Amino acid sequence: MKNITFAILLIISVIILAANTFIDKNNFKINENTESSAVCRPQSIFCYAKNKTQSTDCATAFIDKNNFKINENTPVAEVLQQLGEAAPSHIQNKEISKDLVVIGENIVLNGLSSKTGEGGRRQSKHFVCTSCHNVQREDPVLSVSNPQARLEYAQENGLPFLQGTTLHGVVNRESWYNGDYNKKYDPEKIKPAQTNLREAIQLCAIECAQGRELKDWELEGVLAYLWTLELKMDDLNLSDADLQRIENGIDDGAQQAELVQFIKSKYSQASPATFTDQPDNLKQGYGQKGDADNGKLIYDLSCKHCHENGRYSMFVLDDSKMTMRFMKRNFTKYTRYSTYHVASYGYTTNGKRQYMPNYTLERMSNQQIEDLRAYFERESR
Repeated sequence: MKNITFAILLIISVIILAANTFIDKNNFKINENTESSAVCRPQSIFCYAKNKTQSTDCATAFIDKNNFKINENTPVAEVLQQLGEAAPSHIQNKEISKDLVVIGENIVLNGLSSKTGEGGRRQSKHFVCTSCHNVQREDPVLSVSNPQARLEYAQENGLPFLQGTTLHGVVNRESWYNGDYNKKYDPEKIKPAQTNLREAIQLCAIECAQGRELKDWELEGVLAYLWTLELKMDDLNLSDADLQRIENGIDDGAQQAELVQFIKSKYSQASPATFTDQPDNLKQGYGQKGDADNGKLIYDLSCKHCHENGRYSMFVLDDSKMTMRFMKRNFTKYTRYSTYHVASYGYTTNGKRQYMPNYTLERMSNQQIEDLRAYFERESR
């Protein structure tokens, strides 16, 4: 009798295991009722376990080690893994993630969440991801954070000049909320976000966007969309000889570590963040001579991105003489309308969750602040 009972239990266990192992990839749909256990296996949409850690088998299961060829469209992450680099903890199975991508794209670009990727519930009443982040490349050289080079690149490519680092290539970075962001956020909140992209996304959704926490399927949707913005080899400005050397080194263990470092030298693994203070004397400013033409670029591509027609702010800016005079007059005053003050510290209103984030020195230099001042002074005449 015991043997029969054991046999029955064994058969049931095998059936359960089989049911949990074989998932129909073609008809798999994810929604808010999908169990986490259904999406944490290599056979499913993404490699995501309940404890938000990564299975090495899952991370490496989708890279063909045979006949690997590199061209300008080859993802940087795949090349690094071919060279023996461990996959990041936020890796996802790209085989059947299209449903997730449209969900994430809707959240990132429109701030709306639905299972279809169209319309839906707002994540935040105040901001969307693109309020502060571009989704396109924004730096001419990916290994250098230069605000003036970024401003000129933004002008050439029709991009806004924003406080937050672009989401293009965010999945290729190795840390987030770097530098002086330790001064802005609760250590218990920021520490996990600095080394885990999923945690960084949640922190941004709650603290930066002043919205609600993302559900698991929404979070994975955002991450799936961010993977569509990953760096490609063409982004690194490599020569044909460089590409050939990397491809030849994939099977040469002696070269792999060196090639990994060479590839990583072509882009930043973290976005630096240095907070600054307003000048000790607002009338004297930072001491640099301002360039009014450059200031106009900053005003058009940065200030007006949020403030024109009240897009993200109740404080409306335009090109009228009255606005120019108002900005000039308050530039050197110790008020909430001083550009010196709000650029350095941001601004919040008591009782309201809507706010203005500050600029780090890497996102807007002191020279550029002086350029804004020169622009307002010129246009006020």
